Amino acid sequence: MSRLTRPQFQQLGVIGCGLVGGSFALAAKRAGLVKRVMGYSKSPSTTEAAKRLGVIDVAAESALLAVSGSDLVLVAVPVSATEATLRAIRHLVQIQPNTLFMDVGSTKADVAIAAQKVLGDLAGQFVPTHPIAGKELAGVQNADAQLFQGRQVVLTPLPENDAATVQKAAGVWAALGCKVLRMTPENHDAAYAAVSHFPHLLAFAYFQSVMRQPSGREFMELAGTGFRDFTRIAGGDPNIWRDILLANRDEVLHQSQRFRSVLDRFEHWLKEGDRDAIETLLRQVSESRNKWSPAFFDAEDGEPSSHF
Repeated sequence: MSRLTRPQFQQLGVIGCGLVGGSFALAAKRAGLVKRVMGYSKSPSTTEAAKRLGVIDVAAESALLAVSGSDLVLVAVPVSATEATLRAIRHLVQIQPNTLFMDVGSTKADVAIAAQKVLGDLAGQFVPTHPIAGKELAGVQNADAQLFQGRQVVLTPLPENDAATVQKAAGVWAALGCKVLRMTPENHDAAYAAVSHFPHLLAFAYFQSVMRQPSGREFMELAGTGFRDFTRIAGGDPNIWRDILLANRDEVLHQSQRFRSVLDRFEHWLKEGDRDAIETLLRQVSESRNKWSPAFFDAEDGEPSSHF
């Protein structure tokens, strides 16, 4: 466990009681961080299920009511809904100056801009975060108090955040068993475009390229574990991945250009039939890949099929 001071809160307000929001609530309860959890989801059935399962203690009828009386708030909504959610709760941010607000979005530059735009001087209470955790199965029914144990979480503090607020946010995630990293929103988005967002786009595109061939379905009947593993992330939630790719499109397009330049090299030597050049390229990549291992193992590569 981190040496960071373990903060304690009277009430957690969760906006978005799905997999990540629900898991955060369970984990915070188990860690003794919060005494009570208020929860709200756009779908009333989700909120009621969260209450029935003991994920939350009280079902709120609106995002604003979930925030009311809370000194810790987690915004666990799709990245495209972040700005609208902050607008919905802005009034209570003003009258509760000590409340810590965090999100769990997979992109951070857009979240930072939304917070600064909507909250203005009050943005100092909002610390953007990205927990690198998930599951194949979405929904509050799959919420897990151990979801964040041993995982990384990236904090991307705003210029408006003071050191004490950032430290408090880091303390929350450390208490849930996370290794806490800090990056700028821009560096975060560049890094995750390279290791997550573009690979997902590539998997979607590759799977479609096979399926659209005249004999695509017949080809897939011959596919084995290599094809399965390479395309697994193409099964991600289309709505979530649409939002992530659009929110981080500049960095994703940058990675696409870099990939094309490497692919062009491989294609050139294939056309030339240059065995030595092909072997050299393959050997360089193979050796590098075999030396690499992830710092933290995450079954969903940091991007669950569905967060919410």
